[in-house]
This record gives sequence, C-alpha cells and structure tokens, in this order.
Amino acid sequence: MLLDKNDTQETHYEVLNVKEDANYEEIRASYRSAVLSLHPDKLLKTSETSSSNQTAEERFLKVQKAWEILSNSSSRSFYDNDLRSSRQDVLAADVAEDLSLQDMMIEDDGEALELFYQCRCGDYFSVDSLELKNMGYSLLREGSGISIMNVDTSPGSVILPCGSCSLKARLLINMDVN
Repeated sequence: MLLDKNDTQETHYEVLNVKEDANYEEIRASYRSAVLSLHPDKLLKTSETSSSNQTAEERFLKVQKAWEILSNSSSRSFYDNDLRSSRQDVLAADVAEDLSLQDMMIEDDGEALELFYQCRCGDYFSVDSLELKNMGYSLLREGSGISIMNVDTSPGSVILPCGSCSLKARLLINMDVN
C-alpha cells in the first residue's frame, strides 16, 4: 500500500476511470462511454427522480470538465504538474522522514527486489520492485547497488507507510543515483 484513496480528492483521471498514464484514445473512449450513460437527455427518459437526476447531472458536469482538461495535451500537462505538486504538499506534512535508495536495505526473493527501512517503532517501511514497476519505475540490481530506470527522467517520490504505526516515509527517487 502506498497511499490511501481517502487522502486525496477525486482526480479527473478517476472521474473518467482511466489511469494517469492513459493515452488520448483511452481517455476518449472512457469519456464517450460516461457521456452516453450520464447525458441529461437520456436520464429524462429513464427516470423521473429529481435527486438521482441531480446527482447524475453533477457527475455529467464532472465528466465534461475532466474531458476538457485531459483531451488537450497542454492543459493536461499543466493539470498533471498541479496534481503532482498538490500531492507533494499534502504528503509533506505527514512524512516522518525522507529516504534515498542508499538508505534502504535490499532483499531479493527471486521474484522481486524488496526495499526495507526500519521505522522508529521497530517495524519497517517497505516497497518492492513490482509496486515500483506499477508506478512506472524499473528497479534494477547492479552488483551490490540498485538503480532506477523510468521513462520520465524527472525525480519522483513514493510514500511508504510503516507496517505497524501511522508514520510514513518518503522514498526520494533521483534518477541520477546508482
């Protein structure tokens, strides 16, 4: 687990039910599907309940707004930057400490590389290479060290919760580090 969904507001990606790395065609297909099912004209024919229509209309407007932002590459880029920035601002207050790859202990279970760091409570912050891969980072073992590869060469961070207590650590991913 990396982040609790309740920690953030619904993003435009969640409104359209697509991943943040979705391409234009995936976003477009999801938008079209949502519009067809939520369009106010269609809802007038299917139901006379005003409260459910009101909720559907609000949802329809959210879908429209999400499409406006995500369908344009320029506005999507600005939105993605704002989203990353807001997540970092929210998470900065909850983080007990910042970690680098060099701070982590490495264990290879044959299937994945597991990274650990001991928490103050005695348990561990941990993440494995499969979780990192789902976020777009490839973790590679090179002799006694590890390195990270990513299509996006900008630095990033991953929030790691402790296995026992409420503390969280931020694993800073610097693409130049080996």
